[in-house]
Parts: sequence; structure tokens; C-alpha cells
Amino acid sequence: MNAPTSDNHASYDKTKLFILSVIALVTAGMAFSIRGGITNDLQKVFFDPIDPQNAAARVTAVTGAAFLGFAISVLIGSPLCDVLGMGKLLGLACALFVAGVGGTLLTPAGESAQTMLWASMFGMGLAHGLVEAVINPLAATLYPEDKTHKLNVLHAWWPGGIIIGGLISASGISWKLQLIIILLPAITFGAMLMGAKFPPTERVAAGISSGDMFKEAFRPLFIVFFLCMFLTASTELAPGQWVDAALTRTVHFRGILLLVYVSGLMFVMRYFAGPLAHKLSPVGLLWFSSVLGAVGLFLLATANSPVTGLLAATVWGVGVCYMWPTMLAVTSERFPRGGAFLMGVMGSAGNLAIFFVLPKLGQVFDDAKLAAAKAQNLDFAALSTAAKTDTAKADTLNTILSSASETSFKAVAILPVILIVVFALIWMYDKSKGGYKAERLVNDEN
Repeated sequence: MNAPTSDNHASYDKTKLFILSVIALVTAGMAFSIRGGITNDLQKVFFDPIDPQNAAARVTAVTGAAFLGFAISVLIGSPLCDVLGMGKLLGLACALFVAGVGGTLLTPAGESAQTMLWASMFGMGLAHGLVEAVINPLAATLYPEDKTHKLNVLHAWWPGGIIIGGLISASGISWKLQLIIILLPAITFGAMLMGAKFPPTERVAAGISSGDMFKEAFRPLFIVFFLCMFLTASTELAPGQWVDAALTRTVHFRGILLLVYVSGLMFVMRYFAGPLAHKLSPVGLLWFSSVLGAVGLFLLATANSPVTGLLAATVWGVGVCYMWPTMLAVTSERFPRGGAFLMGVMGSAGNLAIFFVLPKLGQVFDDAKLAAAKAQNLDFAALSTAAKTDTAKADTLNTILSSASETSFKAVAILPVILIVVFALIWMYDKSKGGYKAERLVNDEN
């Protein structure tokens, strides 16, 4: 029953499948950055008029729903790759991107906005999760001998999509038009699915049973990496989604442009992941990423000019650029019997972390701004209203909000510090055993 893993995809168009995967991931990246770029617009239109004191917490709860959707769909969708087929899951992802954009555009003002926006963002998160559920095991299957490099190259197009979306967001066009543009790549990869043929996953091709696949999730080392994924994702993605809303007033230019710049760094550097991982080992690469990620977040917390903002973003961006794809690659290389399921579990862990961390960032920001206002014997709601017409009040408000931004970034900067310790221990353990070793699935005929 076992087929040779080296030839099981010979009849499939690798180039087309890889390009299709790239466009699907670009769609997700655009949705991510545009969602982050319109956070202030959503807050001003839907939440400031009804609840100015908790507006940041409410809007981050809404945008955070996308990460919950991702977590659910990548967890459920990954094992379904072998049951329903990769093409059908990507078709559903296309439909959900369209539905999520449409729902956001049709959201009415008022208290009901929170529910409808939440559902729409959740739908786009489901779409992103299905994309990841398919393209990660697909890349691992098509390129079994070069997983770390190919997954990093594929995921270079995640920041590629962020760059495109960020530039659209920074262009000044209306937030509604920005959302409509997301539909262009979504419909494109949906159309490419017609006639496309997908191979069985690496796990299925090697004849590994579903029972053995699920058992891999209980291996102690996998559990450690699973817990680490919560922290790596929080270090990378939560600040990326919050950067425009929180940093624009502190670095004195659109925070979304920092995200575009960082995404450019990621896009280029992920193409060099293979040589770096070979020299350091994937775990060593994750350790260096954590060090730079921690330093970068502390620098972002104190950035107060375009120059310091750019410097901080550079350090943070170089740090986090390898985290997500390398965590997936380590999962596939160290636990290949877990197949698409374990890669989905890792993606789900990462996005569950963002679902909880992003609203927490908003809450930390809200608490800090209220505390800063109270320290000056000011009522924040009254100050917000007065700042619309009083320049002095506006300056006071900006100072308070800048301080709150610093507090929110310092809160998340603690997470990569934990990773520094954990990855150092794993790295040393690997060295004691002769170095990092990737496990290859071997069929019975070889």
C-alpha cells in the first residue's frame, strides 16, 4: 500500500501548485495588513461614538476574531486535507474571503456593529486558516528534502501580501475600497483551482495511519514546541496587527509603513533561511530570532521618532521573520508522522495566542490611557471630546495615548525572553545528541 514518497507527486504540476499557494497566502497577508491599517477607521466609525473609554479593547476584540477563526479552521482543516482534498478546502477559503469582506462592508453603525464585524473578521480568519491548512503540508509533500527552505520561501509571500496591503492602506483610499481590493487575489487563486490536481500528503503517501498521526501530538518534545508556538506567534503577529493603531502617534508617521518596511525585510530574508538553518540548525535560528525579537519589541516601546521607529522595526523584523515558517518546518522535520494534522495544530496554537493577546494589548492600552488621565485629574471621555476642538487638549490627549502605546508594547516584549531560555535548552540538548536531525519517512519498499 505504501508508495515511494519521492515519486508520488511526479505527475503533479509543482510550479502551478506553488504559485497557487503563493497567491492564496498573498490574499491572507493583504487581509492581515489592511485589517490592521483600518483598525483606527473601524474604531472611529463604529466604537468611538458609542464607547470611547473602551473603544480600543472593542476594536481589537473584533480584529482578534480573525485569529480565532484561523485557529479553528487550520486545526480542523489540516486533517481534512486527506479526506476532502486540498482543492476543495482552498475553494472554501476563497468563498470565505469574499463573505468576510462583504460582511464588513455591510456592517451598520450602532451596538450591532460589534457582532457583525466580529463575524466578518472571523470568516476571513477561517479563510486564512484553510489556506495554511493546505499550503504547508502541500509544500512539505512537494519538497520533502528541503522543507525549511521551501516553507520559508513560500512564507516570504506572507510579508509580500502584507507589503501590498500596507501600501494600499497607506495610500489614503477609503477603508471600504481597501477591503474590496482583497477580493482580487482571492478570486484569482479561486479561478486557478479549476483543473488543478493535488497530491496526497507526505503522511498518506508513506502509509502512516491516522491513529499513528494523532499519537504524535503527545510526544513530549512536540508539546514543548506547541507551547513555544503560542509565544513565537504572539511575538510576531500581535504587534504587527497593533502597530498602526499604537505607533502612528509616537513615531510621527503611519505605523502601517513600519509594518510594510518590516515585511520587506521578511520577504528578502526568508529566501536565505535554508543556508542559515543549515549553519545554525533550525532551533539555533529560532534562538537568534527570539533574542532579536525581544530587543526589537523593547525598542518599539520607546521609539519616539521616525529614525528610532525604523531602527526598532529593523531589529524586531529581522528577529521575527523566520519564526512562523521555521516552527512549521521543525514540526514537519521532527514529527513527519504527524503529517498535516500537527502542522495544523501548530498554526492553531499560534492564532489562538493572537486571539487572546491582541485584545489584551488593547486592554493594556485602554487601562494605561485611563490611568494616565486619572493621574492628571482628567476624565478621559471628556478629554477626548474636548480634544476635537481644543489644541491644548489634543496635545494632552496625544501625550497620554503615546504613553499607553509604550506600555502595551513593553507588555508583549516579555514573551520572547521566555523563548530565549527554552530554545537555548533545546539547542543544547540537540548538540548533546549529535546535532539537529530531521526524520524522514521511509516506505516499506526502500
